[in-house]
Amino acid sequence: MTSRVVVLLSGSGTLLQALLEASSAPGAAFEIVAVGSDRADAYGLTRALDAGVPTFVVPMLPDRALWDRRLAETVSAYRPDLVVSAGFMKLVGAAFLSEFGGRFINSHPALLPSFPGMHGVRDALAAGVKVTGTTIFVVDEGVDTGRILAQRAVDVAPDDTEATLHERIKVVERALLVHVVSELVKEKHD
Repeated sequence: MTSRVVVLLSGSGTLLQALLEASSAPGAAFEIVAVGSDRADAYGLTRALDAGVPTFVVPMLPDRALWDRRLAETVSAYRPDLVVSAGFMKLVGAAFLSEFGGRFINSHPALLPSFPGMHGVRDALAAGVKVTGTTIFVVDEGVDTGRILAQRAVDVAPDDTEATLHERIKVVERALLVHVVSELVKEKHD
């Protein structure tokens, strides 16, 4: 039996692409049953449609609590075993976490608890660290404060810019996210 995964994103969907490829491999332990976004123009939605995966959009509303309830209701309709934030650039609230708490994971381009928030790569460079990386964690009420599931380090090169470092982190992040999702769904069935 395969686990049902819903992926949330806000951008190009490179993390989603890695998950789509893994889910289509023979013997995959999970299937992506839907991909959602807060932005109708997110290219990740096109990737999903090209792969035959249903998509949905729940645009941000002035009333965040209402948006959070709508997002929770929309995702819930797909009956996911796991929800993956793959570049979803919105914080969820109480309604979403009460529905999916413990089953909602995210990736972050830094070694948490260092450099949380929207600019992890930039902040790591500004601090002058020699090693940064990526973290996969369970989303909680805080900003990048949930239980850490896995981390991988990435060396910072002397000539790195935010863009070059972020690209190297993304390569590691894609592989780690696929690994963590695969392991989580295997644990569920063991």
